[in-house]
Amino acid sequence: MFLCIAVSTAACLLSVGCSNKAALDEYLTQEVTFPNGTVIRAETMTKPEDMMRGMMFRDSLAPDRGMLFVHGEPGLFPYWMYQVRIPLDIVWMDLDRRIVEISADTPPCKTEASKCPTYGGHQKAVFVLELAGGMAKKYGLYVGDKLSF
Repeated sequence: MFLCIAVSTAACLLSVGCSNKAALDEYLTQEVTFPNGTVIRAETMTKPEDMMRGMMFRDSLAPDRGMLFVHGEPGLFPYWMYQVRIPLDIVWMDLDRRIVEISADTPPCKTEASKCPTYGGHQKAVFVLELAGGMAKKYGLYVGDKLSF
């Protein structure tokens, strides 16, 4: 399945009729649907090195974008904001994609790594979605809501 997607994306990128940026965006992200029907695109992080970097060093995150972290199995996953430059809403979900915890408007950490606090990780989760600060409230996300992706 992955090979098929990779080959079709590569073929599209090489063809004249395909927008390179759009095709690459489709390949590197997936849709996440909120309970109110809003759909955003989220970069999906599964490799440990990508998950550790996350939103570090980025200056913005569009309102219709996010970053989805997929942990291998349920666990307690506190997050921190070291080297993150913008406030984020951090949304933890269980295996059923039900929201178990939200850290709204989580502030960037502008100090030494050892002094950065952690957020969340109090409930078992498998997925963590990061959104621009204030977006969870704007989209009406609450603990107990179920997301689709």
